[in-house]
Amino acid sequence: MITALLLDLDGVLRIWDSALTPSVETAYGLPAGALAAAASAHGGLDRALTGDLDDRAWRDSVADEIVSGHGEQARAAVEEWMSPSGSVDAEALAVVRRARSRVRVILLVNATSRLEADLERLGLTDEVDGWVCSADIGLAKPDPDVFSRAALRTQLLFSQMAYVDTSRASIASAEILGIRAHLYEGVEGLEEFVEEIVQSTKVHC
Repeated sequence: MITALLLDLDGVLRIWDSALTPSVETAYGLPAGALAAAASAHGGLDRALTGDLDDRAWRDSVADEIVSGHGEQARAAVEEWMSPSGSVDAEALAVVRRARSRVRVILLVNATSRLEADLERLGLTDEVDGWVCSADIGLAKPDPDVFSRAALRTQLLFSQMAYVDTSRASIASAEILGIRAHLYEGVEGLEEFVEEIVQSTKVHC
């Protein structure tokens, strides 16, 4: 019986402004892709997502990388680019609230040590029953071991989990383990998936 809905944050509950990166690069005279390249330089992003670097240290490394290639004036671009926390998709949140009326809702997120602060800024801390962050467990999706560690942290069996993500690779990892999973492609599909879960819990009551 499903007792918990695990779901990704980015692309599901959180929306990012797609115009942010190009607008910041244009404003600071940076070439397209410069910010993303700096974020991933020397394995920095992977290290931040698995907790080897805390978020502040990673941001500093990104700023140093930008400055090394584009001058000191570009340092402010990194702060402007990395400061926002995105916004909440109100329709997706309504579906999550519906799910939470019957099951626990837990975020399973590839994120840096900043995740908790972001959830507070987004007003999501009290909208979920907990979260499992890659930076805390030292592994990032789609590694199947992420689900094993999440199960230990949440005291759940794979058979008790349902999972939602925008990543096909992460969905595949979940399904290999026997976790019921849904590839997020819009609120309508999420609503149908959640309704199936809610109805199944009523059958077992």
